[in-house]
Formats: sequence, C-alpha cells, structure tokens
Amino acid sequence: MIHKILIANRGEIAVRIVRACRDLHMQSVAIYTKPDAQCLHVRIADEAYMVSEDPIKGYLDTKKIVQVALECGADAVHPGYGFLSENYEFAKAVEEAGLIFIGPKADVIKKMGDKNIARMLMKQNGVPIVPGTEKLNDESMQNIKEYARRIGYPVILKASGGGGGRGIREVWKEEDMEDAFESCTREAKAYFNNDEVFMEKLVVNPRHIEFQILGDNYGNIIHLCERDCSIQRRHQKVIEIAPCPSISDGLRKTMGVVAVAAAKAVGYSNVGTIEFLLDDDNRFYFMEMNTRIQVEHGITEEITGVDLVVRQIRIADGEILELTQSDIKPRGYAIEARITAENVWQNFTPAPGKISGYYPALGPAVRVDSHAYKDYEIPPFFDSLVAKLIVKADDYDSVVNKLERALDEFTIEGVRTIIPFLLAISKSREFRRGFFDTSYVEKNLKTILENTHDDMNVNHEKDIINAIEQAINRYRKAR
Repeated sequence: MIHKILIANRGEIAVRIVRACRDLHMQSVAIYTKPDAQCLHVRIADEAYMVSEDPIKGYLDTKKIVQVALECGADAVHPGYGFLSENYEFAKAVEEAGLIFIGPKADVIKKMGDKNIARMLMKQNGVPIVPGTEKLNDESMQNIKEYARRIGYPVILKASGGGGGRGIREVWKEEDMEDAFESCTREAKAYFNNDEVFMEKLVVNPRHIEFQILGDNYGNIIHLCERDCSIQRRHQKVIEIAPCPSISDGLRKTMGVVAVAAAKAVGYSNVGTIEFLLDDDNRFYFMEMNTRIQVEHGITEEITGVDLVVRQIRIADGEILELTQSDIKPRGYAIEARITAENVWQNFTPAPGKISGYYPALGPAVRVDSHAYKDYEIPPFFDSLVAKLIVKADDYDSVVNKLERALDEFTIEGVRTIIPFLLAISKSREFRRGFFDTSYVEKNLKTILENTHDDMNVNHEKDIINAIEQAINRYRKAR
C-alpha cells in the first residue's frame, strides 16, 4: 500500500501531485534544488529535501532521488512530466530499490521512448505510421539523401529519443539536408544524450490529435477521448482543446479504437497518450507515445470527470480499473492556454523575474493550475511555464468566449507573459471556427502580433536582460 509519495519534479506539476496526495490522504515529499527553495511545491508538501545546489542536476540525479525516497520512508515515486519522467533507467532504479514507480514499467518506457522501436511495434500491430526510414546515423549522407528522394520531399528529421518539440528539422529540398541533419543530431545529443535520428515523410499542415490512455496492471485499457493540440509554435504546444472541434464522431471512434490497440500492443499500464497526425483527407498516422502524464491532462479531466493524477496513484497501488469504454461519456468542451513568461516581441525569449502582482482568472468552470504567487521569482533555469488556464463550457462557441474572458481578466505583474498573445489567438476567426492545423500560428504570426496588445508591466528588453543577469549572479554568489 502507498502511504507516502516522493515527487521527482518541480513547479506546477509537483503542486498538482501534492494536491492529489492530499485528496487520497497520502503524505507528499518534495525535492528541490537551491534556486527552487521558495517554490510553491516545497512550501505545501508534507516534507521537502534539497537535492542539489545546481538548479538542474538535482532533478536529474537518479541516485540521489532514490536515496532520498528510501531515507524519508516513501513507498512510491511520481515523476510528473519532463526531467526523468520518461527515463527508463530512472524507472528501473526506482523499481530495483523496492519502490513503486507511478507510471508504466521501465521496459515499456524504453520501448516507446525510442521512436524507431515504437514505429516498428506500431507497424507490426497494424497501426498506421508515416512513411519513413529506420535510424540514419550509420548511413552515409549519400544514402540519407537517397532515402529522402525515395519517400519524397518534404521530409522531417526527428531525434529517436526526443520529445517536447526538440530535435526536429523540416527539410524541403535536398541542398538543405546536410545542414539540417548536422543540427538535428547536435540538438538531439545536447537535450537527450542520444544523437540517433530518423526520417519521415513530412505530413504538411496536419492536425495534432492525441488520445488519453488509461490502463491498469491487469490488461484493462480504455481511452478518455482526444485532445486537439494543433495550436503550436515551433512544435511547442500553446493551446489545447478537448475534444477536437473539427472531427466527426465516426473518425473519433476509429482513432480511439486504434489508440487503445496501440497501448495494448505494448502492454501499457497507468496514464499515457497516443499521438497522431491527421491530414486533410482524414488519414491519421501514429506519431509517438508519451509514457507519462501530459501538461494538458486537465482538459481531459474537465470533460470526463476523471482525476488522472489520482488514477495514476491508485493504479500504481494495484487498483483494478473498474471503468469501461462505455462509461466514458465526455460532456462539453474544455480549453487549456499555457501561460509562459516570454517576450513575444523578442522572438518569445524567456522573461524571468519577480512577480509583483498575481491575479488569476476566476468564475464558474475556470481552473488555474500554477505554482506562481505574488513575490515569487521565476528563475531563468527552467521551462517558462507560469500557469495553465483551463476553461469549460457546454459547446465550442461558449468555451472560446469563456477563454477570451478569462485571459482578459488574468493579470500577472512584474514580468512579461504571453497572455496578450493568447488573447489575440482566442479572438481570431480561424480559432473561433475550430478549423486550424499545426501551421496556424507560424502562418499568422504577423497578424496575431499586430492584434496583441502590449500591456506588460516591465520596461521591455532592458528589464528582461537585467532580471536574467541578476538571477544568474545570485546563483553564482550562492555557489
């Protein structure tokens, strides 16, 4: 039985897991690095332990995290998302220490974390995949170019161990292949310590549709409908919608059946997602499987009434999934807008600094998942996510109206955020109609920026640069 959970993460997702622990009357244990000493997850957890003075290394130190979990008497470890959440060696170390890893088994993470293996498994089990190749690193540039000619330009290069929009390069003509391959492998090595790269046919302007999977340790697997994650910038999600406003019930049913079949093919358990690309002819292709909780899980919770983080813990604790597919009857629509501390007028550069005022949106069916508060200082070392604004309504028009109202009401002072940018998207004709694809933001960036009102509460570039320099200097002095 699980009584105490160590949370191997920080920020918003760590706060979310602490709250799930409280709902289950379980003890929560936070870890943190020195710059995160005042982070909200540290303040509200039942126990908290500093694992490193280095801002990043502590959250990636498998040995130290497992040691702390054992010393504090934790029964289980929840990895959240990012950091070590999809690292099979971490999951294996947790399991070998006699602790429960709140997620799928290590061998499943390993198989699905390598995109080449995942593609092969999906193909063997009848799941449609994008035409492409196996890994390219052992091939000559001549052979790589030949592969591209065979499947036809444009193509896309992807890091085998990648995720989160990193390690991806689109190649539209042969003369760009060499530079694209070099930069893709370099980024893959830097972010994932794995420079393997593979090639796919580029599905031009697709919709990005992902299905939420929930399965227990006894072979019972269902899906909790889909999310449309097509509003992206440089392969990074900006706004997500559940369910997709522009696919038919028949296509939704077909994709859901395939998603469950894909999860069953790898013996999946706990929470995960099967991600698809959907083209203009409603042909869909397997893209990847995420073996963790997703940033955007909240909108699925809102339309289904299923608490996914609580379910993660209960399934890891050995509970049988009593829900069947017929029990999942989504109601209405939900939208999540990711509020990040970025300067949209300076190519979306991170904008760390001290929050001098924090006034989240309120009202019926408005939810804010965040670790921010007044006087919290956003450090420059991590992802720039400040809050997730989630709204729900009975129909798509109403939920977009609510999103617009909530974004207009949400106020964060002292740092730049992308709230005005998100507000401009929510007012756009394409978004309100529900017909867009992954190219929408890039194609319309100039127009969106023209409609983005600059109401930030800092003095532009100079203050941003000063905030970054001050944070780095404080860190250096602390060392």
